[in-house]
Amino acid sequence: MADPSSSNTTSAWTYHVFLSFRGEDTRKTFTDHLYTAFVNAGLRIFRDDEEIERGEEIKPELQKAIQQSRCSVIVLSKDYASSGWCLDELVMILERKKISDHVVLPVFYDIEPSDVRNQTGSVAYAFARHEKKKESLKYAVERWRAALREVADLTGMVLQNEADGIDSLHQL
Repeated sequence: MADPSSSNTTSAWTYHVFLSFRGEDTRKTFTDHLYTAFVNAGLRIFRDDEEIERGEEIKPELQKAIQQSRCSVIVLSKDYASSGWCLDELVMILERKKISDHVVLPVFYDIEPSDVRNQTGSVAYAFARHEKKKESLKYAVERWRAALREVADLTGMVLQNEADGIDSLHQL
């Protein structure tokens, strides 16, 4: 297969969409529905539980999948920032965006973009826990904070999880 970075044609990409999300928050709800809708539309989607073989190293496989994807949809949920894996993935996605025509669409699921941008609310709480862990995380935390500010400034979708079961969706 051709190197995805060498061409703008869809056929050069292994995946149409790399789906980034915190599994504990949205895997069995919103993200599962989004994944199903993409698949039903004929798109090839990378989702970690579907595509990474057991026994494979996760980080190199994620990096490869991001490079082989035309775009990334990032489902930013209330506890997304509590996962170092999710934040590392976000950094990789944004690095890919800087060097190629990789499209990034953030979906703010039951969290406000301003909480992500300003790192308030649940995002602030997550970073307080990360910063308590180890001094060795200091560089990672700085990169994670910058990545969250950057993704919050992208045009995306805001989805509120409504109590009546009807989701309201609007574009920023």
